[in-house]
Amino acid sequence: MEPKDSTANDAFKGFTNSECPFYPCHQGVKRDFNCLFCYCPLNAYDCPGPFKAFTSKNGVRRKDCSACTLPHDGYTQSWAFIQKWLAQPVLWDGGEQTRPWPRDNEDPKE
Repeated sequence: MEPKDSTANDAFKGFTNSECPFYPCHQGVKRDFNCLFCYCPLNAYDCPGPFKAFTSKNGVRRKDCSACTLPHDGYTQSWAFIQKWLAQPVLWDGGEQTRPWPRDNEDPKE
């Protein structure tokens, strides 16, 4: 088995489930819709996505990521984005998003 960073086959980076009853769950995706990160692994972490913070009926701070397309926008792009942000994860402190994406001259995958 080849390491993921050296294989020519990128099939592990994503897929589109057009039969899903929730597809598409986010509007505005410009590339192949990636369903691999249906439930974003960055939900508990700081990220550059345009989330809104809210308090649930149980008093728990949560993110509403319905405006975020970053983990869905293209197989290669979304894979690189998630890998970058999970490389050194920082737990989300429950605060509001202070620098939502897009940011001038900045790439979320870098």
